[in-house]
This record gives sequence, structure tokens and C-alpha cells, in this order.
Amino acid sequence: MNKNATAQQPGAAVQATDIDAQLSALMELAPEQLRVAWRRHYRVPPPRGLSRDMLIRAIAYKIQEHAFGGLSKSTLRRLTTLARALENPEGQSREPYPSLKPGTKLVREWGGTTHTVLVLDDGFEYLGQCYKSLTKVAAVICGLHRSGPAFFGLKRAKARFGGRSRSSDGGGAGNG
Repeated sequence: MNKNATAQQPGAAVQATDIDAQLSALMELAPEQLRVAWRRHYRVPPPRGLSRDMLIRAIAYKIQEHAFGGLSKSTLRRLTTLARALENPEGQSREPYPSLKPGTKLVREWGGTTHTVLVLDDGFEYLGQCYKSLTKVAAVICGLHRSGPAFFGLKRAKARFGGRSRSSDGGGAGNG
């Protein structure tokens, strides 16, 4: 096997021994060869000052990602949320609502009916239909736009004026 051949053809069956060989070969590459491998996998030059160890780890990740698949949509959403929180330290320091694991059931009574929503890897299921967001599910249930996380009690609803949170009732109680 060619030590420098680290890319696989899309859709090709990849054996674990091939991946192991590619990962082992990375350890033998000189810094300039690692930068070339980085450009091949990421299609941009590597960041300046990145250590040899970090170059190897990032390239190894890309090799494995190509062979076995990347992160799930829910994990990517969570990472995006966390990155935004880091970019805006004066804003919310935590996620707007708790992380929901696939298989979790959310239950809410509305209009005299109990509504159950199933959390999926990449969305939510309600009455046999899949939705991308809880807000869309809340709109189907209520007939109008509402914050899905607030509707299901995952975060406090904002007060209409002043921007402060309501009491711990989650904003669900109130004048009809």
C-alpha cells in the first residue's frame, strides 16, 4: 500500500486494516508532508502554529470520518450551539434548553388533549409526522407560532416586556 495514499474513493468498502495502515503512516510523515496531507483532506492550508501532534490528530480524524462517517446532525447542532456561546460570553452561558437524547418523549397537555412528541436523531416526531424543530410541533398543536422549547417546558418563556423570565411555571399558565 502506498503510504501517502490516505484518501479513499467515495462509496468504496474500507477495511479496518487499511485505516490502521493509513493512520500509522501519518506518524512517519515529515512536517511538510503533513501540511500537504492537511491540504488534501481539508482543502485549505493548515492554520499557522499548529503542532505536529495536532496536524496528525486532525488528519487522522478526517481519514476516519471519510471511512466511517462523520458526526450526527444532533451532535453538529450541539457543537454549533456551544461554539456560539463561546463567541458571545456576555450572552447565555449555557444552551437555551437541555440536550435531548433520541428516544426521549416530551409530553404536554394543551386544549384538553395530551400531546406526546418523540425526540429523533435529527428532529421530532408528532402524530407520525417528522418535524425539524419543536417550534414547528408547537405551531401544529397551538395553531400559532410559539417557542417550542418554552411550550414544552424546556426553558422559561421570556416576559412580554422587560426581557425577564417568568416564574417557574414556564409561561404555560396564564390568561386564556
